Amino acid sequence: MDPNPIKVGFFLAIRQIIRSTPWTTGLIIFIMTLTFLNLVVVSGILLGLVEGSSKAYRAQYSGGILIKPQPLLKYIRGTNNILKIAANLSEVGAVSPRYLSAAKIEADYKKIPAPNQSTDSINTVIAGIDPKNENEATALASLVVEGEYLDLTDEDVILVGSSLLKKYTLGAIIGQALQNAQVGDKVRLTINGYPREVTIKGVLKSKITDVNGRIYMNEGWFRRIVSRSSNDSSEIAIKLRPGSDYYKVKDDLARSSLDKSALVQTWDESQGEFFKQLAGTFVILGNFIGGIALAVSSVTIFIVIFINAITRKKYIGILKGIGIKGGAITISYLIQSLFYSLVGSLIGLGLLYGAIKPYFDQNPIDFPFSDGILVATYSGTLFRIFLLFSATLVAGYIPAKLIIRKKTLDSILGR
Repeated sequence: MDPNPIKVGFFLAIRQIIRSTPWTTGLIIFIMTLTFLNLVVVSGILLGLVEGSSKAYRAQYSGGILIKPQPLLKYIRGTNNILKIAANLSEVGAVSPRYLSAAKIEADYKKIPAPNQSTDSINTVIAGIDPKNENEATALASLVVEGEYLDLTDEDVILVGSSLLKKYTLGAIIGQALQNAQVGDKVRLTINGYPREVTIKGVLKSKITDVNGRIYMNEGWFRRIVSRSSNDSSEIAIKLRPGSDYYKVKDDLARSSLDKSALVQTWDESQGEFFKQLAGTFVILGNFIGGIALAVSSVTIFIVIFINAITRKKYIGILKGIGIKGGAITISYLIQSLFYSLVGSLIGLGLLYGAIKPYFDQNPIDFPFSDGILVATYSGTLFRIFLLFSATLVAGYIPAKLIIRKKTLDSILGR
């Protein structure tokens, strides 16, 4: 291609941009910036809902690796062997076996309920833990919002998930949460048919159901209550060191379960398909909303270029009359379109990674089931910039081509 049309197109585009009113140029760039942020931020927040929940699940419950019994089994046989193997792996940072059992907890159990009145009780799951190991694996102590965390020597005291108490669960009725229980109160805990009076030492709050809907007590005391002589656990959460290969550790631990009673999964595998399906749904929703914003920006560029070309129709005709090729004039309008989208995207990038994303990283959105963050990968952002450039190029090309197709004399005479 003859380079002259490109050089002339650049010259005409720069001249046109410089001569445009600052308000017009600023408004178009502002629209392009908002469009860019709409494309990235809206979908990023929707994905951040799932990502925030996944991060909390890994940090507060599963660790990097979660081991459970195989389906139809109640315990992980050979727990000691698995713990020994895990302790010798350099990638492992902390290990916490958990011992689970169904339980019933009652408040106001000393009062005799009136006829046809339900008792203030709920059925739940109780977890026997080593407080030190559990805190190293999942930072459970940091979730305590009232009262105190468990000590290694504690007996007859429990930690209660906040979803089990009406005080922390709005609208909860009898049977869903204890109506009259708080830190320091004595409640009756029934495990395997044997009741025991215990004191609520602390309340912990998490947005992970498997954490927030449980009662916690010391492992040794729990095993004495349920008469568990075996060390076989119900769950093992394993925290890995940063940069570790999850799948390598998973394979090493799976081989340590000699009788294959253990189901060894990485943290994302243990979440099941729900989070993946939810993430896919939010991607579609974010793309749909972003597509609307992209269409609006394209129409805006189309109108701006079209009005600009209409008002300068006589000028375009004169340019063609003195020998400026139509291709050069078209290129000038394409460059103007690219200029608007480029400057808008650069401003948007600065706002995104300089202010918006750091803000959401430090101040997650408090959603009911997740602390939402902003997910904005570099590859995804670059792809959206490409989409914005493509849309503005098409929006700038069409009106320019419509005007330039007119005969030179008609353009000069304003016909």
